[in-house]
Amino acid sequence: MNAPSTLPVTDLVWPAEGFTRVPYRVYQDPAIYALEQERIFRGRTWNFVALTAELPRAGDYKTTHVGDTPVIVSRDRDGQFHVLVNRCAHRGALVCRDLRGNAGTLTCVYHQWAYDAKGDLIGVPFRKGLGGKGGYPADFDMKQHGLQKLNVEVFGDCIFASFAADMPSVEDYFGPRMADYHRRMFNRPVEVLGYHRQFVHSNWKLYADNTHDPYHASLLHLFHATFGLYRASQICGTEMGGYEGMHNCIHARSGTDEGRLDSYKQEGGRSYQENYSLADPSVLKGWPEYADGDTLCIHVIFPNLVAQQIANTLATRQIVTHGPQQFELIWTYFGYVDDTPEQRAMRIKQINLIGPAGLISMEDGDVCELVQNAIVRDGDACSIVEMGGRDIADIDSTLTEVGMRGFWKGYRAIMGL
Repeated sequence: MNAPSTLPVTDLVWPAEGFTRVPYRVYQDPAIYALEQERIFRGRTWNFVALTAELPRAGDYKTTHVGDTPVIVSRDRDGQFHVLVNRCAHRGALVCRDLRGNAGTLTCVYHQWAYDAKGDLIGVPFRKGLGGKGGYPADFDMKQHGLQKLNVEVFGDCIFASFAADMPSVEDYFGPRMADYHRRMFNRPVEVLGYHRQFVHSNWKLYADNTHDPYHASLLHLFHATFGLYRASQICGTEMGGYEGMHNCIHARSGTDEGRLDSYKQEGGRSYQENYSLADPSVLKGWPEYADGDTLCIHVIFPNLVAQQIANTLATRQIVTHGPQQFELIWTYFGYVDDTPEQRAMRIKQINLIGPAGLISMEDGDVCELVQNAIVRDGDACSIVEMGGRDIADIDSTLTEVGMRGFWKGYRAIMGL
């Protein structure tokens, strides 16, 4: 068993180098994890919980989490979406246990308290007792005993929730550039193609590091480099934006590194394997997805959303925390309602590139666990976040850790560390 620090969070002294150093204790400490739930996931942030396409009908619901708090996402008869804490107002049991479904009422199995899609309490068995005996007091007010309701907003076919009532709009929270990238991906109605769920035995912030770090992608992901989906020698860039500078977008265009590929081969270590070939090259035979020509675009919205375009596979990745040393990734793959049958088939085929066993993405979960296992007794040691310099600014390169620096600068401000 790992033995993380139990010292008070206030005892953490951040290195003098600031956001170019990250003490490994932040990936281990239960007290820090508990504070994250309070200040981040239950604080003034917008958390992604679902695509609207996942709940197309009145009465549809799904269960998920905001941080480690279980929630229900529901759609009422007026087409409005609601996000409710999945905890019965009576005795605290989970109300919904299925991943998704459709129901006229949301009923707790324990004592069958029933709620509508808005979270209002509409039924209590034996409320007035039986035969003049038992029952609740005469002044029991059902209106005061609904499910806890979160602030909800839809932006670009995505449903976001917040425990804070005084949030800016989701669009303002994203900031102009990240909002533009989001509208680019959600430019017309979408349909869900499928899901992956992946449990990773590491701290959730190691995955945040990974998705804010384009530097690793040309080195860790042999498939990217060898078959040209993404290389640092291509036209590419890293952009910052939004809340405390913690949102990030990485983008690249395949086929744009002619004249620079030889230099990449020399510098790229073993990530480029010239003699490798695909048994089925059709997996990469797609079409230009967007007019800007980018073939890879990954934008990360703090704290729990990664929206990806890799070739023609489109997906959201939702980060769900399950303690200091475990998190879950929920991959939701989608296409557009107006896709041709051929386009839909290609998107489904390209799902083989992504996910926990994908030709590209399988390495990410593994390296998160490698770090978690290696730092078990070294909470006072630090990672170095200096690739691309020490500042926080947009750069027309992906050989940088600027996104990580932006993340950690904002994280420290929110957490008071």
